[in-house]
Amino acid sequence: MTIFVDESTKVIVQGMTGSEGTKHTKRMLKAGTNVVGGVTPGKGGQSVDMDGKTLPVFNTVAEAISATGANASVVFVPPKFAKAAVIDAIDANMPLIVVITEGIPVHDAASFYAHALAKNKINNNSKNQIRIIGPNCPGIISPGKTNLGIIPSDITKAGVIGLVSKSGTLTYQMMYELRDFGFTTAVGIGGDPIIGTTHIDCLRAFQDDPNTKAIVMIGEIGGDAEERAAQFIKEYVTKPVVGYVAGFTAPEGKTMGHAGAIVSGSSGTAIAKQKALEAVGVKVGKTPSETAKLMRQILESKG
Repeated sequence: MTIFVDESTKVIVQGMTGSEGTKHTKRMLKAGTNVVGGVTPGKGGQSVDMDGKTLPVFNTVAEAISATGANASVVFVPPKFAKAAVIDAIDANMPLIVVITEGIPVHDAASFYAHALAKNKINNNSKNQIRIIGPNCPGIISPGKTNLGIIPSDITKAGVIGLVSKSGTLTYQMMYELRDFGFTTAVGIGGDPIIGTTHIDCLRAFQDDPNTKAIVMIGEIGGDAEERAAQFIKEYVTKPVVGYVAGFTAPEGKTMGHAGAIVSGSSGTAIAKQKALEAVGVKVGKTPSETAKLMRQILESKG
C-alpha cells in the first residue's frame, strides 16, 4: 500500500503550459503518473502534446475535475499567482493539492491554508477532506506507481520504508542510500513556516499502512514541529523510526535555506530536537548517511 496517492490517482497540473509545468509534467508521465490534463486560466479548450500524449487544458480546476475525474493537482504556478491557483483547487474540492512553488509569501500560504480548513469544516466528512502538501516542497512519490512533483523517479524502488522530510535534497539522498530496501511512499512536506501536511500527518498514515515497516523522518532547525512529532511517536507510533535534523551547525538567528529554518535562542535548535526524538526511542543520525545506516541496521535485524 501507499499513503495519499497510488497508481489510480488522476492528476492535473496547474501551470502545465509554463516552462516548469511542461518540463515536470513530462517527467511525471515518464514515471507512470496518470496525468489527465492541465489548468491555465485563459487557455481552456487548448491541448498540449507531451511526448506523444495529448493533454487537455482547462480554465479552472472545477472544469478539469468535471471533464477528467481528477482527484489530485500539482501546482507549478509562479509565486504571485499561486494563492489564486490553490484557492481555485480548494473551491473545486480537489482532495489532494501538491504545491511545489517556492517563494510564496507566508501571508498567502496562511490565507489558502485557512481557506482549506474552512472548506473542510463545511464538508464535515472525512471522505471529502482536502489535503495540501507544501508549499515549497518536492512533492510525493510512491515508487513504481505514481510521482507528483519533482522527486527523481529512478533513484529507488518500491519497498517497505516510509519517508517524511522537510528537505528536498535530503529526501533524494535518503531514497538513494536506502534504494535496496525501497519505499512505500516518500513525502516532501516543505520547509516553509506554514505547510498543509505535517510530520504528524505522515507518521499517522505510515503507522496505519500495513506495508510500511519502518519510518525515516527528516526535520530541520526552527519551530517545534519535530518536538511535537516526538510526542506523537511516543503516544501512537509502534513502528521503528529513525530521524535526522538538518542544521546542527547553523548560527543563531540566521535563516538557513528554508523560510522556517531559523533558530531563536534555545528554541528550535537541532540539539533540542535530537534530544526530544531520542527521548521517545527514535534513533537520530548525525549525518544523512549515518541515519540511513541506522535504518539499514533496523531492517536487517528484522530479516
